[in-house]
Amino acid sequence: MNESGLESALQKMESVGLSPAARASFTRAWRQAASGDAGLMPEDTLDPAEGVPALTDIPAAAPDPALLDKLCVIKLNGGLGTGMGLEKAKSLIPVKDGLTFLDFIARQVLWLRRTHRRAGPRFLLMDSFSTSADTLDYLARYPDLSPDGPLDFLQNKVPKLHPDTLEPVTWAESPDLEWCPPGHGDLYPSLLGSGWLQRLADAGVEYLFVSNSDNLGATVDPALLGYFAASGLSFLMEVAERTSSDRKGGHLARRRSDGRLVLREVAQCPADDLEAFQDIARHRYFNTNSLWLRVSDLLAALAENGGALPLPLIKNTKTVDPRKASSPPVLQLESAMGAAIECFAASGAILVPRTRFAPVKATSDLLALRSDAYAVTADQRLELVAERHGLPPEVSLDDRYYKLLAGLEAGFERTAPSLRHCTKFKVEGPWRFEDGVVCQGTVKFINHGPRPATARTGHYQDVATQL
Repeated sequence: MNESGLESALQKMESVGLSPAARASFTRAWRQAASGDAGLMPEDTLDPAEGVPALTDIPAAAPDPALLDKLCVIKLNGGLGTGMGLEKAKSLIPVKDGLTFLDFIARQVLWLRRTHRRAGPRFLLMDSFSTSADTLDYLARYPDLSPDGPLDFLQNKVPKLHPDTLEPVTWAESPDLEWCPPGHGDLYPSLLGSGWLQRLADAGVEYLFVSNSDNLGATVDPALLGYFAASGLSFLMEVAERTSSDRKGGHLARRRSDGRLVLREVAQCPADDLEAFQDIARHRYFNTNSLWLRVSDLLAALAENGGALPLPLIKNTKTVDPRKASSPPVLQLESAMGAAIECFAASGAILVPRTRFAPVKATSDLLALRSDAYAVTADQRLELVAERHGLPPEVSLDDRYYKLLAGLEAGFERTAPSLRHCTKFKVEGPWRFEDGVVCQGTVKFINHGPRPATARTGHYQDVATQL
C-alpha cells in the first residue's frame, strides 16, 4: 500500500508536538496494518502456558527495604469514568469510606516509605490530556508524594484512520474526535518520548511496577519486588487463575515457533478459535495488567528496535464519533502493555491470588468493593476478607438503573448491603436499599414494576424477593 497515509498521519502527529518515539511506534503499527497483518494468533500456533510459579511458593525471606529506593511505581490513569456517566478521571470516584482510588494509591506509597524508612519508591502517573489537570489538583493534598518533581507524564494520541486507505480522518464537527489513544501499550513510547525513562535510570531507578489505577489490589509487595530483582528477568507479568467470568479477557500462552510467552487478547483471536480462547481449563491464566520491568533492559530493547517495541497489533473498528453509529467508520491502531512479554528473551509470569486483582470496570464491581466483602488493610490495600476464600461475590446490577454512578448511589444511598457471605447478588428493576441489608448465599431482588421498591433492613439467605 502507498505510504501517503502514513506520511499524512506523521505530519499531523508532528504538528501537535508528539514525540519521535510516539511517531516511531505509530509507524510500526501503520505498516503492520498496511501489510494486511490482522494481529491474529490462531490456536494452532499456541500452547498453553504451563509451569507458572506461584507467589505463595516463593521461599520466605526477609525483604530488602533498600530495593524500594530503586523502584518507581507507575499507575495508568488515562481513563475517564464515562462508562459510569462521569467526565473526570475514573480514579476520582469514591470507593470506600469516602476515599477515592487516588487516595488509596497515594496512601499506599506513603505507607511504604514511612514503614520502611526509605525515600522510595518513586511515584508516577501516566495521565491522558483529559485526566491530568483534575488528578494533579486532587493529589495536591499529598505534597510528600512527589516532593522533588512532577507526578505524571502524558499518554500519546494517534490519528484515527480510514479503514480502506489508512489515511487520517478529518471530522470538522469535532476535530478532537480525529484522535484516539493507542492503548496502554503506549506506556513504552510515552515513557521514552517524555524523557522519564532515562531520567529514572539516571536517578538510580532499576525497576518499574506498573498497574491500573482502578486496581487497588495491585500494590508493592516487597517480597515480590525482591523476587523480581533476584530473578534476572527483564519482564514479569502477574497472572491470576481464570474463572468463568474471565473467559473473554486476554490470556497467557506460549508461542510454538520460538517458545516465548505471549499475551492473546480476544481481538487477536480468529472467530473459529473463540471456543478454545474461552477454555479456562486449557488457557488457565489471565493478565492482571500488573507488570514488573527492569529499566536497563527496557532501554536496551527500545534502542534495539528504533524506539518502538515490536508489539502485536490490535485493530479496532469504531465510528469517528463513538456516540453516533451513523458517523463514518474508522480504524484505531492499538497495542497492549502486557504484550511486551514476547519482546524479551528473559520474561516470565507469576501466579498471584485474586487479592491482587480488584479492578472496577462497572458499578457492580464498585458496589462489591464498597461492601463488607472487602476490608482496608493496615498498608492501605482493599482486600477480600478471609471468609471470601479469595473469591469475590458475583454482583449483577440492572444496567437500566445502575449502569451510571448516579443510579448506583440513588439505589444504595447510604451503604452497600452486606456481601461478606454472599455468593451471588442480583438486582433487577428499580430498588432502594435500606441500611442493614445482609445477604447470604444467592440473593435476588426483582422488581417488574416501574417504581422503585424498597429492600428493607433484614437478613436474606438464598432467596429471590420479587415484586
